[in-house]
Amino acid sequence: MKSKRHISAILMLILVLGAVLTPSIVLAQTNIAVFMSDSLTSTMRTLRGARKVVMRSNSNIKFHTFLVGNGAESDSVAIAETRYLHSKLVMTLGSSATQIAKDNFKDIPIVFAGVMYPELSGFVKSNEKPGGNITGASLDIPVEVQFKYFKRILPYMNRVGILYTQATEGLVEPAAKIAKALGMKLIAVQVRSEKDLPSALDSLAKNTDGIWSVADPELFNPQATRYILLNTIRKGIPFMGFSRNVVESGALFALDFDYKAIGRQAGGIVNKVLSGRSPAKIPVSTADVIWFHYNEKTAGYIKVTIPEELVAIAKAVYR
Repeated sequence: MKSKRHISAILMLILVLGAVLTPSIVLAQTNIAVFMSDSLTSTMRTLRGARKVVMRSNSNIKFHTFLVGNGAESDSVAIAETRYLHSKLVMTLGSSATQIAKDNFKDIPIVFAGVMYPELSGFVKSNEKPGGNITGASLDIPVEVQFKYFKRILPYMNRVGILYTQATEGLVEPAAKIAKALGMKLIAVQVRSEKDLPSALDSLAKNTDGIWSVADPELFNPQATRYILLNTIRKGIPFMGFSRNVVESGALFALDFDYKAIGRQAGGIVNKVLSGRSPAKIPVSTADVIWFHYNEKTAGYIKVTIPEELVAIAKAVYR
């Protein structure tokens, strides 16, 4: 109770001060509010990458960081202080922080980083034309790049499968068009409940040369992930994971990104907005530094040979 009263008092002080005065130190610099969903190492690497790019072009920038998403009152303090500081821009790190900023700042440009599937999540109207006051650097690796890596490992691959749920349904049609352009057919099977998973996986195992995956929060819980990995290995089906953690657990391979590079992309977008460009007209970027991870034990078990040129550049090999 005492803590809540303390937070409320701080919030009231910020609001009162903001109404009656604006310190000259605030006006003398360009303030950027940074809303973070967490303080993980990956998040801090993203922030460092962004800060370095922004500070290189703007010597009078002051970053103000807020950890949000832990409670309505603390979020209110962050929102109030952002307005009190007359922040020129809000940079967000992570999906939950981005949602909080989007819900509360319609009149301040927002640049996100560390967000997956921003179009599907409703943050932007489209990646090419975001619209509104928000754009940023996504964690997405272009589907075309993912399929090309899969083809390098499996040159014979003509049919690629995917399991999806309602959460990722919007990714299927665009991916099918990309697969077709690369001479492949995408076979998509929807998983509506946990009981659908065994038959859905069996169907893909019989009708595809390999299975591609996306970070579907409704599908890849720990239990389902273990089931998929165990059964793709048993059936000898190459499975492309959506992160290095899935490769460590048994997926054949995955592409990953450099969080600091994502931050640098976001920093470049921040600079564009500060120079006067509208976020609505700045396309969302995708990962441009891509790392290759593979599981040597899985490759041996399912009798797949990883090409030497990929072995040579692998960021991590799991054995």
